Amino acid sequence: MSFTRTLRAVGGVVVAGALLFGTAPVASADQVRKDQWPLRVFGVDDIWTASTGKGVKVAVIDDPVDGSHRDLKGNVLPGKSFIAGGGTADRPYGEREHGTAMASLIAGHGHGPGGGDGVKGLAPDAKILPVGIDLGDPEGDSDSSGKSMSYAEPLRYAVDHGARVVNMSFMTDDVVPSDAEQAAVDYARKHDVLVVAGSGNSGVSSPRNPAVARGVLTVGAADIDLKVWKFSNYGSHIKLLAPGLHIRSAGVESPYRLANGTSDATAYVSATAALLRSKFPDLTAGQIANRMVKTAVLPDSMKGKKLPDPHYGYGIVNPWQALIKKLPAGSENGPLPALKDGSGKGAGDGKDSEQAAKGMSPGVIIGIVGGVVGLLVVVLIVVLVVKKKNRRNGPPPGGPGGYGGPGGQGGPGGFVPYPSQPNPYQQQPGAPGSYPSAPPAQPPGR
Repeated sequence: MSFTRTLRAVGGVVVAGALLFGTAPVASADQVRKDQWPLRVFGVDDIWTASTGKGVKVAVIDDPVDGSHRDLKGNVLPGKSFIAGGGTADRPYGEREHGTAMASLIAGHGHGPGGGDGVKGLAPDAKILPVGIDLGDPEGDSDSSGKSMSYAEPLRYAVDHGARVVNMSFMTDDVVPSDAEQAAVDYARKHDVLVVAGSGNSGVSSPRNPAVARGVLTVGAADIDLKVWKFSNYGSHIKLLAPGLHIRSAGVESPYRLANGTSDATAYVSATAALLRSKFPDLTAGQIANRMVKTAVLPDSMKGKKLPDPHYGYGIVNPWQALIKKLPAGSENGPLPALKDGSGKGAGDGKDSEQAAKGMSPGVIIGIVGGVVGLLVVVLIVVLVVKKKNRRNGPPPGGPGGYGGPGGQGGPGGFVPYPSQPNPYQQQPGAPGSYPSAPPAQPPGR
């Protein structure tokens, strides 16, 4: 069965059931688990044999997290609240539940026999470091004063308290980060922390902070048909998509909630990063991002398109392949831009080398130029020999587009755009059958 058909089969029936009682005050815990179609599409039974996120701390900069929720209890650390009079970060702030929802998608463990009921996160053994901020209005765009909020201090706190991944499923009023916020993102990069942010839910290309901050891994939302959600913001800064439509998660006012948004998609990418950081502790944050973009899944309609695409980025995150695929570690930055000052985990922008060149003697410069020319001659000879040999032996295996073609180790920029197996998310036994008619369009979430 193709990946798209699997999404329809697994997701469609689940969503139909979710919509049936989605507005009810309390959904039954076992039905909640059935509603978590992304887990079934990802193939978590296989994923959790490779990694559960154990030993990884994920900071959730958001509304304070309800650490007493039965599906999160024991997985939420004390953290810190940056809300004036808002109490601790591991307690709900009024009826605001966004942080609790994100935490549950990352590290919920469910409850009941074998944790089989309620919400389970993609990385159920990860720990959540809650960092409470005031998201303000229902769209989470500003604090209660109406001013643009700053995540600079909360992000630095998360880095200083051991977070390996930081989830920022919110937007501010600003179209670009402040100097302090960009400095905080750079600070995270220098300390080998992966920062993940949602693109926003307006369906526009207008940049929004923190999604456009330099060095952030920006995530858009996909629906159950493996297509970009129509309200998902887009642009050149998009790196990945993840499920973001009809997502069940933990709540505060009610035990569970149903929502749409790039927020939920961001949480699934953060959870995938936690799985990878647990299994590959020696990889840098950029190399973790590299594994995700090089194993992402694209629909057939995207075959041959230049990547990253403004809507799809490198594709939909594929946790299973990201965990098991044999890939070179790559550069320490991966798909993320190098730090401008050349310190920490990033490379320089060339200014230092320019200054060094100015101080070189003419003899040294001539020697370097001569060596480069000699190397180019050798490379040219090798290329001509290989080209002549290929004319004798025919084209490389897999046809055009790099070694192995789709599913091989080629493609634009070394990116592997298509999985080697027909269904990389491995539909689980007992998955529902045919996909019903599409549910009615939902308003943007967050």
